[in-house]
Amino acid sequence: MQTSCQPNRRSVGRPAEIRRPRRQRRGFTLIEVLLVVAILGVIAAAVVPALIGRQADANAQVTKTSIKGLEQALKLYALDHDGEYLSGGKDALPQLAQAGEYRGKKLKPYLDEVPKDAWGEPLYYEYPSGKAGEKPAIWSSGPNRQNEDGGGDDITNWKDN
Repeated sequence: MQTSCQPNRRSVGRPAEIRRPRRQRRGFTLIEVLLVVAILGVIAAAVVPALIGRQADANAQVTKTSIKGLEQALKLYALDHDGEYLSGGKDALPQLAQAGEYRGKKLKPYLDEVPKDAWGEPLYYEYPSGKAGEKPAIWSSGPNRQNEDGGGDDITNWKDN
């Protein structure tokens, strides 16, 4: 039997510095990391092709909008110049971004700047032209950035792209 003066050996533990701390989990195992990477890879493989196709469509739509905006500026130019469009090629387009005068009437610029396509390339312009009928021909060199004179992947204002 125990006396009250003797400590119970079972109740007395090791000193705190000798006790072993419980193992704590400090990170992820290699298997867990590889599993997450594999899941992300599967998701990326499903999503990325869809996004790439959307980007190409968006670039084409932006370019069509730039062409329509240039067409509108050219129509305003024609209204102020007795129904005549700006003659020449793409080198004539900067005139639309400059103030001018016609028959004594001061004219404001029709554009802030000459628009470019979604790929940062200048738009091509031709008037007179047989490509677009009676209106000016405007086109972009398209995603391949090579002027195919309105053919190939060029985006134009005279054919449905």
